[in-house]
Amino acid sequence: MIRNATLDDLPIILEIYKYAREFMKNNGNPTQWKNNFPPEELLINDIKKKQLFVYENNGVINGVFAFIIGEDATYKYIEGNWLSDDIYGTIHRVASDGSEKGLLNKIVDFCSKNISHIRIDTHEDNKVMQHVIEKNGFTKCGIIYVADGSPRIAYEKI
Repeated sequence: MIRNATLDDLPIILEIYKYAREFMKNNGNPTQWKNNFPPEELLINDIKKKQLFVYENNGVINGVFAFIIGEDATYKYIEGNWLSDDIYGTIHRVASDGSEKGLLNKIVDFCSKNISHIRIDTHEDNKVMQHVIEKNGFTKCGIIYVADGSPRIAYEKI
């Protein structure tokens, strides 16, 4: 089940992101979420805006992600081309505790019920995420740059 995250969920959400950072570091992607990204303040803000979601199985939170409908400033400039300029939703900060297989598929299904046009991005070293993004029917559109100036591979599904 996917539901809005609450402030009570924050301790487990922080643990999931800690696990995800360690997983990425151990799988050839040590720099994507350096410096304890995402910061707690960002997660609290996302919770308050009802943009942070958790995946729960039998009452246990196994995953977390942000889903934001509307223009994302990070996606205004792309080295490449988007498939569409229509309104879209963006999936950000996907993380799991490693226990749930096919989590991105469940997330994409959930988000698609809200809006069919979805964008997502990932670090060039995050081969695991690139694989599951492409497996979920996204098209690689080009390179975008996040707030710190580092590049991300950008994908879109319409």
